Amino acid sequence: MRALLAAPGFVTMPAVWDGLSAKLTAEAGFATAFLSGSCVAASRLGGPDLDLVSFAEMFDSFQMVRGAAPDLLVLADGDHGYGNAMNVQRTVAAYGRAGAAAILIEDKITPRALTAAGKPCLPREEARMKVRASVLAARESGILVLARTDCRPTQGFAEAAARIAAFVEEGADILFLDSPADDDEIRGFVAAAAGRPCFAVLSPGAPRATPDRAQAAALGLKIGTYPTGLLSPAAAGLKAGLAALQAGEAEAVMALPPAELRATLGYADYDKAAAAFLAKG
Repeated sequence: MRALLAAPGFVTMPAVWDGLSAKLTAEAGFATAFLSGSCVAASRLGGPDLDLVSFAEMFDSFQMVRGAAPDLLVLADGDHGYGNAMNVQRTVAAYGRAGAAAILIEDKITPRALTAAGKPCLPREEARMKVRASVLAARESGILVLARTDCRPTQGFAEAAARIAAFVEEGADILFLDSPADDDEIRGFVAAAAGRPCFAVLSPGAPRATPDRAQAAALGLKIGTYPTGLLSPAAAGLKAGLAALQAGEAEAVMALPPAELRATLGYADYDKAAAAFLAKG
């Protein structure tokens, strides 16, 4: 991951949630992917990302991703670390030992308030201590730490930029200021990151600045992830399949031909690998 981020060019990081999404991402030629909490919440709970997914569920999803695409450089969504700074250290260490290339740790308050609106955040110094704990825990494995602040909508850009600068001081490898309002705030975020790679969510539809890939690179962003990029088409495909069944059809028009589906799932690969273990006679 360090080499990928040091190379020239913008890094597109698809968001994955299970073995199939990870396998297809790797086969499409992507070197890296984001294990997205919102995608895992959608796939496991059939619901929104409102901090209901546990560490065990996220880590199990990571194991699926890692097993299906072992060469994929995975940024794991560590959410808020599932507790205080000591919990954060356990979370970072676990993902590092399991082979994640990087982990995201954010400054939201947990448990979150009983509303889908807003993201109340920890005081700045408490958030700083979580990043400090993350960086120390990361030394064991070399996993990179992505430090995220969600305070922009509730506390303003100046506070968000100050947190980014504090996270840089603590040694975070990658920075993420969520929900910038416009290009000027993105530029301010990049400046506060002081040369460290900057990460952004670039899926459309949310109340934040979402530049296209060329604009994002020109603004100084290094990594863009697209949480709805695979999830939304997957949901559309499921809906199309169900509509076809309701209409009396065997499958939707968009369905893969049977031979292509079998090839995608790797039936021939299984047979090739299993041949060495066939009993003789």
